[in-house]
Amino acid sequence: MDLETVRTFVAAADAGQFQEAAAELAVTQQAVSKRIAALERDLGVRLFTRTARGAALTIDGQAFLTHARELLRVAERAVASVSPARRPLRVDVIASRSAASGLMRDFHRTHPEIDLDVLMLFDIEAAVSAIRSGAIDASFRAVAAPGRPLPDDVESVRVLDEPLQLLTGPAHALAGARSVPLARLAGHRIWMPGMAPGTEWAAYYEDLVAEFGLTLESTGPNFGSDALLDTIADTPALATFMGEHMRLVWPAGYGLRRIPVTDPTPVYPHSLLWHRDNPHPALDTLRAHLTATAAGHDAAATWAPGWVIPR
Repeated sequence: MDLETVRTFVAAADAGQFQEAAAELAVTQQAVSKRIAALERDLGVRLFTRTARGAALTIDGQAFLTHARELLRVAERAVASVSPARRPLRVDVIASRSAASGLMRDFHRTHPEIDLDVLMLFDIEAAVSAIRSGAIDASFRAVAAPGRPLPDDVESVRVLDEPLQLLTGPAHALAGARSVPLARLAGHRIWMPGMAPGTEWAAYYEDLVAEFGLTLESTGPNFGSDALLDTIADTPALATFMGEHMRLVWPAGYGLRRIPVTDPTPVYPHSLLWHRDNPHPALDTLRAHLTATAAGHDAAATWAPGWVIPR
């Protein structure tokens, strides 16, 4: 059933005249007559009778009117359910304790009037597919890993270069350092369990290890950040990398140290990705906020892989 003919029927029923209904709908009276005639053919009944005053509903027309109004209300609710202006902005932050999650918390504090849905998708292929299908509006990623350029309809902007830090236990050889040059980490065991092949962060660390001769171990199952902290605190021979903005909390007795890495400082590049035709009005607000709060990229004495999009 054509909703436009139903809408025309309701307008004519309310006005009592096809001419007034035509004026309300901004169409000709002939168009109203044709739509009503088409609806009557579809239903197999007469909906109006002509009177001296205009048009009056038949018994069938009166019975249909209540349902016609409900049809239009249901249609309005269906449209509203997918209207970008009426649904939350859906953003992927990869992990709840990540720098991207912190960026979105800051955005929410600045724009509390914008409804948000925060999601966590594991890999970049899933994120890009969700962006292109409209399942999400944006994602934070490091782009573009070797051999995996972004599709032409996906845009990106670099929003944060996050310095890496070395995390050690209290008995580690570098635990007392105020900072540590990257070259000094050669020969030390850096443990990062669960480094899944094919992910953007695996590509990042592969380049870091290759360029500076580091020893990175990813053996063993990934039991999560709490288990990682337990092991680093108890094992003097192991250290790990973490982002400066990574939010982790551990018992005071662990004595863990977060040590800046220098000469150069490795930075993990976070970019915002979105579909170029995404109509959500809050997406422009998010991009403007991130652009206004972003620090400079590719600063002196920092390192990032050559495949990272610089803009």
